This record gives sequence, structure tokens and C-alpha cells, in this order.
Amino acid sequence: MKFPHFGTACLFSLLASLTLSGGPSAPVEPTNAEEAAAEKAAAAAVVAENYNAWVATLTPPHQAWEKVLQENLGSFYLPIHQKEKVEGRANAWDYVVDDPALPRVLLIGDSVSRGYTMAVRRALAGRVNVHRAPANCGPAKMGVEKLDVWLGDGKWDLIHFNFGIHDRATPLPDYETRLREIADRLAATGAKLVWATTTPVPDTSDGKYSGAPVVERNKVAAKVMAEKGVVVNDLFAAMAPRLAAFQNPEDVHFTAAGYDFLGEKVAAVIAAELK
Repeated sequence: MKFPHFGTACLFSLLASLTLSGGPSAPVEPTNAEEAAAEKAAAAAVVAENYNAWVATLTPPHQAWEKVLQENLGSFYLPIHQKEKVEGRANAWDYVVDDPALPRVLLIGDSVSRGYTMAVRRALAGRVNVHRAPANCGPAKMGVEKLDVWLGDGKWDLIHFNFGIHDRATPLPDYETRLREIADRLAATGAKLVWATTTPVPDTSDGKYSGAPVVERNKVAAKVMAEKGVVVNDLFAAMAPRLAAFQNPEDVHFTAAGYDFLGEKVAAVIAAELK
């Protein structure tokens, strides 16, 4: 095969242009925020299209679960879920095909609960069907509003639940009233109940987070759960001496190792209560 002849100057010019551009097929960088947003939206649309194509291949019960997720995950978590499903990655909101010989457990909680869900599933694999509520469950007010959706139609043997980080600004009387209602409605399912204390919140340098409100709400929750006879899984006490190793700096969330630690604690309590 013959190649065209380039003069020296022409060759250097060609090499320079390829170097600066990253090659003939290098993507063009967006020139402003509007273009960047358009590119992000286009990429998200592709993911959503591929996700919808994947959903079309699922069994009817699995499709019904994905519809519940679409209606409840919201604009932040739904795109994350869609991307992970398109990439073939497992996540906390995976559809669970129950083994009818095993007990069913429901995890209710915020992003910390989401973070340890996979670790709980690994620890209890082959012993428990571990589900989680189809949402980042947020404050107790959301629990009052959405509890029926989260409980679904199935029978639960145990429900492990928490509200707290998103209730830092909730007046304590309102928080207590909502916890009482939630505990009563969960008890009405006939499931064993386990309350998880809210994990420590740091005093951050920017003032975004403060630890005192969570300590106060854990005290209120302890009173409510004692009166209701609900078992308490004290994740606050378990994590408090390990924050330097397991909590992200200036954040309420944890490292992968931190979530594994919490997941093991949650799994151990679930296993003990189901015996």
C-alpha cells in the first residue's frame, strides 16, 4: 500500500494538530456550562433508554419493582440506579427473588442504610431474604407519608428501621410523634422490629453538620422504642470509637470498610432476632 508523501513542515504540522486535539477522534470539549449541561443530559438520556430496554426483558414482577423504583427514587438516586443496571452492577435496590423457605427482612433508612445494605445481604446470604425500601427514606415525616409504599404487599418477618440524620432540624416533639406512629404501623404488620440508632454526625468546619442534634434525637428514639418494646441496634455506639478509620472527612457517610462494619453489625442483630 502506498501512502501520500508529506513534506517535513507538513508532517510536523499534522503531528502537532493530532497532539493538540488528542487524535482525529478525540471528543470536543464543551465551551461553556450550557454545552456541558446538554452533553450531560444527552448522556443521561442514553442511559435511560438502555435502562428501559433492559427493563423490557425482565419478568413481570421484576418490572413492577422497577416501576416502584422509578416512582420513588427521585431525580438523584434514579439515574444512579439506571446507570448501575445498564452496567450490570448490583446495588442496594436490586430486585430480590425470595427463597420461600427463608425469612423476609426489610431495611428502612437513609443513605447510610443504603450504604450497608449490600454488606447485610452478603452476610446473610442463604439465610435471609434481605430487601430494602424503594427510596432514600429521608426524615420521619417521609416515613409517615410513604410507609405503605415501602411495606408493599408481602409479609415481613423482621423490619430494621431508622430515621435521624434527615431529622436534625425537626422539632423534637414532632420527631417523637412521628416515630411513635411509625413504630405502631410497623408493629401492626406482625414483624419483629429493630430500631437502629442514628450513626454519629461530625461537627464540620463549614457548619453544615453538627453532632448534637443526632445525640438528642437518639435519646428521644430510645425512649420511644423502650416504651414500644422495640429491640435497639446501637449503631451509634458501635461506630463512635471508629470514626477516624471509617467515616469520610467532614461527612456523615462512611468508607466502604465502614459500611462493611455496619453491615456486619446489622446482620448479626437480624440473625439473632430471627432465631
